[in-house]
Amino acid sequence: MGTRMRPHTLTVPKPLITVCGKPIVHRLVEDITRVCNEVVDEIAFIVHPSFGKVVEQTLVEMAQKLGAKGTICYQAQAQGTAHAVLCAKEALKGNVIVAFADTLFIADFKLNTQQDAIIWVQQVADPSAFGVVKLNGDGLITDFVEKPKEYVSDLAIIGIYYFKDGENLCKELQYLIDNDIHVKGEFQLTTALENMKNKGVKFYPGKVDEWLDCGNKNATVNTNTRLLQNYGSQISKQIIVENSTIIEPCCIADGVTIRNSVVGPYVSVGEGTFISGSVIDTTIVQSNSIIEYTTIKNSMIGTKAIVKTKPLDVSLSDYSEIVQ
Repeated sequence: MGTRMRPHTLTVPKPLITVCGKPIVHRLVEDITRVCNEVVDEIAFIVHPSFGKVVEQTLVEMAQKLGAKGTICYQAQAQGTAHAVLCAKEALKGNVIVAFADTLFIADFKLNTQQDAIIWVQQVADPSAFGVVKLNGDGLITDFVEKPKEYVSDLAIIGIYYFKDGENLCKELQYLIDNDIHVKGEFQLTTALENMKNKGVKFYPGKVDEWLDCGNKNATVNTNTRLLQNYGSQISKQIIVENSTIIEPCCIADGVTIRNSVVGPYVSVGEGTFISGSVIDTTIVQSNSIIEYTTIKNSMIGTKAIVKTKPLDVSLSDYSEIVQ
């Protein structure tokens, strides 16, 4: 539901919010596909039925663009991460990667598919807010600890997992459901991981260069900035720029018009947006919006929004207006 990202998630599922020119989940599956050593045959998306057919078709097409079959799986009731993954049990075969759909990362590595299982982690300053892993002297994961009150490790689980044997994962998840093994009313993936480890599955830590959060407005704007810093500008040739300056890096989509303005650095602008007489810095603007005679910094502006006002640091939802 992405409640911390409201008002943007009132109209768009959180994983489909555009960051640096692409929906979060689109960028995620691209990044995962890039680090795999093998062809990705299928991408299964677990969604609530209320997301609707338009969202489902968008996800299927996203998978097809990456050369994979797109499958839609439903979780009608939120019953925990283990239950959610099991909703895609038909896809849990062979080599499997499981990822939470609002997780982004920057990394330069290739997946070692010969290892039993990999859990991607990132060193964090405050581990008490995350699930963490403990390692032994051989670098294997020995324990999974959820939001430790006392320090046990600073390696936070970022929400991306690899399993060499998808069928075994499926069996362990089903065991939790069949035996009603839950934590505070929810079936947790970490419980299945603990059971697998105790039965001899070796879990290795996978480390990324950077873990990018999209949990709220400020974090998402920062993620947009880091992606632009890492990957550089993506500026369409199908834009109109009149008496204006674009300070790169920026991501500017087709059909954008910029007049008498300064845009950038670290700005992403969705297709069809009109900008006039404005200064925009470190901001995400979605598609078909109108921004005139204002200064905007560290902001998120939704689709078909209208902004004509004094300088702002704002999170403005789709189809909204600020006019003064």
